[in-house]
Amino acid sequence: MHKILSGLLSLIILCVFTAPLGLAATKKAGKTSFKKTAAKTVPSGKKGKSTPVARQKAVPSKRKNARIVSTRHAKKPSKRVVTLDRRTSHNRSRAAYRKVSLRRSVPVVPRYSFGDLAGLKNTYDPLSLKSNAALVLDESNLEILFEKNSDIALPMASITKLMTALVVVESMQDMNEILEITEEDVDVQKHTSSRLRVGTKMTRANLLHLALMSSENRAAAALGRNYPGGISAFVNAMNIKAQVLGMSDSRYVDSSGLSSGNIASARDLAKLVMAAAQYPILRKYSTDTYYSIDDGLREMHYGNTNGLVHNPEWHIRLQKTGYISEAGQCLVMQAVINGRPIVMVFLDSKGKGARLADAQRIRSWLTQSETSITEPRV
Repeated sequence: MHKILSGLLSLIILCVFTAPLGLAATKKAGKTSFKKTAAKTVPSGKKGKSTPVARQKAVPSKRKNARIVSTRHAKKPSKRVVTLDRRTSHNRSRAAYRKVSLRRSVPVVPRYSFGDLAGLKNTYDPLSLKSNAALVLDESNLEILFEKNSDIALPMASITKLMTALVVVESMQDMNEILEITEEDVDVQKHTSSRLRVGTKMTRANLLHLALMSSENRAAAALGRNYPGGISAFVNAMNIKAQVLGMSDSRYVDSSGLSSGNIASARDLAKLVMAAAQYPILRKYSTDTYYSIDDGLREMHYGNTNGLVHNPEWHIRLQKTGYISEAGQCLVMQAVINGRPIVMVFLDSKGKGARLADAQRIRSWLTQSETSITEPRV
């Protein structure tokens, strides 16, 4: 009996000490189970209920053309159109969405040259030239072979640089003098680009070379600015030279040709070409195909703006190209065709290659038999 009572007492003591530990373990297990269950559920559309994530992914949308709205970073959805492209693969439909921005198209405003505004584009000529004004002259006897609106003064763009070069050469300035490109040479009218950075230093000869061959605007501006008396005196010298040459319809306002205020007729520019062709340095610089120059920091490679100088079928002695929107595409040349020195002037041509195509038409026309050549004047 004593042994039985002793055993029951030991059992009671054991239950008293182990009961709190078992209750704490049960509570801890319950909390862990709740966390795991909560991690697998997300709030559903109905208030107070949770739906497993796996079930949400399996439930398809009842709306056919559902709109996707991104709530990332709590931003408002942009006004964009969502297009639906359904593809069927393995008997299951997939919806692929693509966002398309709605932007208003900017209307293209056509640019008309001065020649177009004057109605010159309606002028007929038998050779169907794309230039609004043209003149073809045999320099050996000053015979006009072809002309079209040749007496009308039009903007000449960078053909202006041919007069710039003529004034520089005839002023007998030192070609080896080092000139510097400054902020005054930067184009603030047309905002054209240039590889001649502010601070670049090079000789007057190199600047003249780049101005004639590659129509470098900052080079032409620096040439005019470094004339005795500055750019205003240089422009005055340009206009005086035009009067001496008999260019009665011409006017110059800068040394680069970026201003539409530089105007001349095709007849006037033929006189300028013949005068400039008297100087070997101008013939060489204007017809060089390529030229490399080192500005002290890097070597720069330039090409000729006239593609015809690369053509072996052409014998070009002097040339100059030009373009601004008010003037259209322009080209003047002195070339030897059938043994004759021919001066060609093309103003306000339409299209980048149109002025070269017009020159090709004139050359083909002149290389025909002499009996078939007429002298159309429009």
